[in-house]
Amino acid sequence: MDKPILDIVEVAKIYGKNEILKSIDLQVKEGDTVVLIGPSGTGKSTLLRCINLLTRIDRGHIYLDEKEITGPGVNEDRVRQHIGMVFQDFLLFNHLSALDNVMIGPVRVKKMPAKEAREKAMYELERVGLKDKADNYPGQLSGGQKQRVAIARALAMDPRIMLFDEPTSALDPELIGEVLEVMRKLAREGMTMVCVTHEMGFAREVATNIVFMEKGLIVEQGTPDKMFNHPKYPRTREFLWKITELYGGHDEAKS
Repeated sequence: MDKPILDIVEVAKIYGKNEILKSIDLQVKEGDTVVLIGPSGTGKSTLLRCINLLTRIDRGHIYLDEKEITGPGVNEDRVRQHIGMVFQDFLLFNHLSALDNVMIGPVRVKKMPAKEAREKAMYELERVGLKDKADNYPGQLSGGQKQRVAIARALAMDPRIMLFDEPTSALDPELIGEVLEVMRKLAREGMTMVCVTHEMGFAREVATNIVFMEKGLIVEQGTPDKMFNHPKYPRTREFLWKITELYGGHDEAKS
């Protein structure tokens, strides 16, 4: 049996008197695309931030490639080199070109020689369809292009796993498809991904496992067929019906 790349064991996160995550157990195997769904405020983004060590857990353990990354003495910066993260808001450096935004990690963190880092950055920009925008600054790019630069920047670190926190939620509707198409391509290439998204068409088509969370708990998880067509719990069925009505059961990448 394949060992998981990511193993989350009884993870809890508490803010004040509110337990945002309640004993979360989740395994992600190599090549999986896991999609986290659920109402706002239910802990999905917090879970991603815990995986990437941006938020410290209060109980439990997280393992990456069978090594605990949440124990004492862990070098968090070193761990983050292996976990790519894409946020809603791009977080690009506006004074740097697209190429330099992608180069900065390999040069500063991995100490890669500039020539090698430039070649790596150009490769990743080509991978997301933006080779021709390498010299453009963020202010000259659309929201969808900025998000694709952010994806290229994460990929330039050669991560073991990619985390996507609602990567299309800040985009105009007509720009969503180009970002989802890059994510589809990564899934086809075998990149391991955990995604928080409302794009049910993407989840139905690309996910290997859909995880429905509510009130800090994993209520139900399974394949897209199981979750969309044969959910075990009425609450899962209700949520999926509402979210599909609101956002549509397809996405714009094919339109």
